[in-house]
Amino acid sequence: MEQRHLGRTGLRVSRIGLGTLTWGRDTDEHDAADQLKAFWEAGGTLVDTADVYGGGDAEYVLGQLVERLVPRRDLVIATKAGGVPDPDRRFDGSRGHLLAALDDSLQRLGTDYVDLWQVHAFDPQTPLEETLQALDIAVSSGRARYAGVSNFCGWQLAKAATWQLAAPGTRTRLASTQMEYSLLQRGVEREVLPAALDLGVGLLPSSPLGRGVLTGKYRTGVPSDSRGASERLGAFVDPYLDEAAAGVVDAVVTAADGLATSALHVALAWVRDRPGVVAPIVGARNAQQLTTALSVETLTLPDEICQALDDVSAPVHRYPDQDWSTL
Repeated sequence: MEQRHLGRTGLRVSRIGLGTLTWGRDTDEHDAADQLKAFWEAGGTLVDTADVYGGGDAEYVLGQLVERLVPRRDLVIATKAGGVPDPDRRFDGSRGHLLAALDDSLQRLGTDYVDLWQVHAFDPQTPLEETLQALDIAVSSGRARYAGVSNFCGWQLAKAATWQLAAPGTRTRLASTQMEYSLLQRGVEREVLPAALDLGVGLLPSSPLGRGVLTGKYRTGVPSDSRGASERLGAFVDPYLDEAAAGVVDAVVTAADGLATSALHVALAWVRDRPGVVAPIVGARNAQQLTTALSVETLTLPDEICQALDDVSAPVHRYPDQDWSTL
């Protein structure tokens, strides 16, 4: 699998990442092991997790597999901190919480360091410089090799990345930002992606298949074994089952038919090769599904197909993003 630099850093990662959102909850250790081995054998290196995935179980399962199944040195382990099970405060970006969460993550993962440590979301109740100082401490102490953020909007990302580049002292530049990005969710193109490109921050797209909808499996209804039929995840999929999304999915299926490939591959190749994108994060139910997704490595979409998909899925961006003189 092709390797790419993560933002403006020396860290190289596989251009498809393995997501572990369901590990320890819907995906048991046996299935997780099969996925990790298939991913590694395909040349994948970037494995993304978080301290809140499965209440910490995703990190624990991954930690049980590293070294026993795959050498630690062959993986780029990325995790996140900041999410809290508090309905009144979903995210805690305080220095104390973040550093304690990192120590807990390292214990569950069974490793002395993570390759990429990410703040899971912006915390408006904590000064941003305090949150960022936690990243500096994590890197300077050797507990994290690189740092990034997740779910920061455009101004939040720009402020954070600029602070790390301009503030006095030894600061850790932001290597990455993880955001949802697909043909069904192109909101990052408004401000996040331009900021990331300008400041040298690599984009790691989550849900690159539109929460599974872009595979085409929901075209004739909701399959009983799908996320859309799940009591817990049905609400997650539902926003992408409207008429506008159906038109985009139809275009993806048409493109796939013309290229003699699958809708999954077309949708994944489109987001993988967008400017500023480093590695879409792909989650799978089992190793067979993951292997199918990873075979996208051989596919590059023709320019005319990319343009057609761009046009049919184009979000409406007007003032102030568009030149005011043309409005």
